[in-house]
Amino acid sequence: MVEQQSKVVNRMTGPTALRRPAAVTAALTPKEVYSILRRHIWLIIILTIIGLIIAGIAWFLLKRYLPKYTAETYIRVLSPVVTPPLTIETTRANKDIEYGYRVTIANLLKQQSTLQELIDRDDVQETKWFRRFAKPWYKRWFTRVDDKEEIKNKAQCILRAFKDLKKHLSAYPHRDAEFIVLKMTCLDAEEAADIVNEMAKLFIDSYGSTKKNEVSNKLAELTKREISVRGELAAAEKAMAQVSEISKITDLERPYGRAYQHVDELKLNQLELEQNNLNLLIKQAEADIKNLERLATEPVNVQVERQVEVDPVMIVLAQQLAFLESELAGQRAKFGDNHKAVLRTQEQVEKIKNERQVRQSEIAEQVRQANLKNAKDQLIVLQGRNKELSLLREEAQARKKDLDLARVQYAQRVAVRDERKQMLDEIKATIENYKIMARDPETPKVQMVGLAQKPLEVSSPRWEFYFPGGLILGLIFGIGLAFALELLNDLVRTPRDVARFLRIPLLSVVPDAAEDEQARDIEPCHIVRKAPYSIVSESYRRCRTNIKLSGSDGSMRTLLVSSGAAGEGKTAVAVNLAASFVAENKKVLLIDANFRRPGLEKIFTMPKAEDEQIKQSEFGLSSLLMGLCSYEDAKRSNVIEGLDIIFSGPLPSNPTELLGSYRMEQLIKDRRQNYDYIIVDGPPVLLVSDAKVLAKIVDGTVLVFNAASTRRGAAQRTIRELIAADATIAGCVLFAVRALKGGYFREQFRSYREYQKLHLAHST
Repeated sequence: MVEQQSKVVNRMTGPTALRRPAAVTAALTPKEVYSILRRHIWLIIILTIIGLIIAGIAWFLLKRYLPKYTAETYIRVLSPVVTPPLTIETTRANKDIEYGYRVTIANLLKQQSTLQELIDRDDVQETKWFRRFAKPWYKRWFTRVDDKEEIKNKAQCILRAFKDLKKHLSAYPHRDAEFIVLKMTCLDAEEAADIVNEMAKLFIDSYGSTKKNEVSNKLAELTKREISVRGELAAAEKAMAQVSEISKITDLERPYGRAYQHVDELKLNQLELEQNNLNLLIKQAEADIKNLERLATEPVNVQVERQVEVDPVMIVLAQQLAFLESELAGQRAKFGDNHKAVLRTQEQVEKIKNERQVRQSEIAEQVRQANLKNAKDQLIVLQGRNKELSLLREEAQARKKDLDLARVQYAQRVAVRDERKQMLDEIKATIENYKIMARDPETPKVQMVGLAQKPLEVSSPRWEFYFPGGLILGLIFGIGLAFALELLNDLVRTPRDVARFLRIPLLSVVPDAAEDEQARDIEPCHIVRKAPYSIVSESYRRCRTNIKLSGSDGSMRTLLVSSGAAGEGKTAVAVNLAASFVAENKKVLLIDANFRRPGLEKIFTMPKAEDEQIKQSEFGLSSLLMGLCSYEDAKRSNVIEGLDIIFSGPLPSNPTELLGSYRMEQLIKDRRQNYDYIIVDGPPVLLVSDAKVLAKIVDGTVLVFNAASTRRGAAQRTIRELIAADATIAGCVLFAVRALKGGYFREQFRSYREYQKLHLAHST
């Protein structure tokens, strides 16, 4: 499948840039828009004038037979902020808030209940405006209304009047002023003013009574609320007394804090302070006991030494020791160290020292034990006192807790009482304000400025709306119709259509012969020979050049000229293309392969000849392919120098098989040796399959699209058929193109004529 697609692409694109059409966007360019407008300028102008005329006629008829009058009045809307009557300063709301309030009032004016109440009024139902709705719609505006005629279908009439009010009664607020504009439009000027005034009075009365009722209801509600708040205030005061009675605390109303403390609070604080000090003493006693226990194992300290020094026994022993030591010193000096007396005295000294040591240990132990016992006794006393303080503190904390609970409960009741007092004061002030508001005439916040007067001018129709509107609508309709005609036209008319929708090379654009003065009276198939200087002939020469440039040398020598349907100009293109090649001194063979509707024999009528020549003219392509004659018998050589023609011949029973036969393929191959170009005028692609068979034999196929008859779908289908048949499409020729206003063809025709005149003048 991929190879097949690649092959198709290769057959659609050649080695040169001519084979590839330029990419064209689908959107309209400004130049194309301008061209469309220029082509249909008269249509746009005519429709614009028609729109203006229709608008003028409509304005005249409506003003003469159905004029409408609009009456208006103003309703003043005061600020929505409720200013207390006893205050001197005036409070203004934000501008947006005031505007929103006016919008709300305007919406209330248009609500269904207000409109129904207006319609139900007798003064409104007696107007011609209301009675007109009792008639059918086709009689409503052009028949006279009888004021005394009884209304039969009143419910339906009310419904119609309600719909008309919703449409023609308007109420809108000013942005910066404190007014609402109320308008009514109907056929009678006086009734318009009456309906507006009736609506304004109705709304002000209704809104005023509503506001008065709201104030009265608010007063009743506030009175009930006042009674309820008084009851709540009494209940709060009773609850305060109950808290004092239950807690048996009479000074709950007094403030508490650093400046004032209750007895229970003071007692608790004192107990806490005393217990803290006692805890410090207990810790000190425990530390002393540990210290005394540690000192029992250590040497004698200063305290024990003092006790030893004042002990009587230790004093006597000290005196004896001093005496013996002095005596020992005298004996040593007198007798020496080894004397018996000296030794005896030394023994006595040592004995006294030992006694002092023993006595010192006894005294130290007695002192330590006494101190330890005293410390332990003191600790026991302190711990007992601590237990007593703990019990007293717990009792004080319980009393403090009850005090705090009572204070909280009392504070809650006090807060409720104060709130109810404040609420009661506010309710009293609000009641006084509402009483004053009930007597205030500005309470409804809406006031009627004045009555609506009978309008003096017609409000509708207005020429300044109808005439410009008709002009603009006619212009828009004309432009829209112009674009619709262009966009709905699916003909292949311009090179842009070829590039946008067909996407194949455009070989040439052949103008319509009627637009060329030199080719206007000439048979289309002979224009190249008989009008060589015409722009049509130049178009065929351009096609010849593009075909020569569309491939490599000799790659496009056999060409099939075909189209999607019959009558699109393929025969004229084939003949003129052959003539253009002949004019270049090329030898060309032109073959008519359209067995069903041959055309070349009618174009190239043979002169009267002898019987043998007449007999020879009966042979053609079909005879040649069936083997009934030779090539020389089938060709015609005496028409144009350098051009040989083979007519189609008699209609065979199997034209498709003949054209796809080996003889046809061999005929093309053999004649390539004798001719520079072979052009085959084939049948239409979409009508018969002959063209697809021929397209596979020739080097390239030239498609002809008629700008006046070829549809885009048919052209696209033609291309698809040839691509499916694996044919090489050399390009297409856009035939019989007319110069469109705003297009480039007209300018191209003018430029070519001027250029051709200069060329002919120089030649002359």
